[in-house]
Amino acid sequence: VQLVESGGGLVQPGGSLRLSCAASGFTFSNNELDWVRQAPGKGLEWVSKIRSDGYTYYADSVKGRFTISRDNAKNIVYLQMSSLKSEDTAVYYCTTNHMEKSYRGQGTQVTVSS
Repeated sequence: VQLVESGGGLVQPGGSLRLSCAASGFTFSNNELDWVRQAPGKGLEWVSKIRSDGYTYYADSVKGRFTISRDNAKNIVYLQMSSLKSEDTAVYYCTTNHMEKSYRGQGTQVTVSS
């Protein structure tokens, strides 16, 4: 299983970014995938989930601002982030489970600052 995140960067408050996670090594369309994040000095925080049927869930802290989606033809899961705030600054990871093991990518840094 391999998960490779990209799309992070420096953005001003109120701005937008789209993160991508390219997946391989498992049957992508059958899996649910999550985005989690880790802010400096803090633990992992769950952000969003997309099920194999496309149903989505969001943490209250990002609801209405972030949108998770998936492209089963390309094996990519996206996280569209809008109205970004300084408290969204973190390393963002995508995660999935396969064969009773949990996998996470290397992460992509998102910094929200003026």
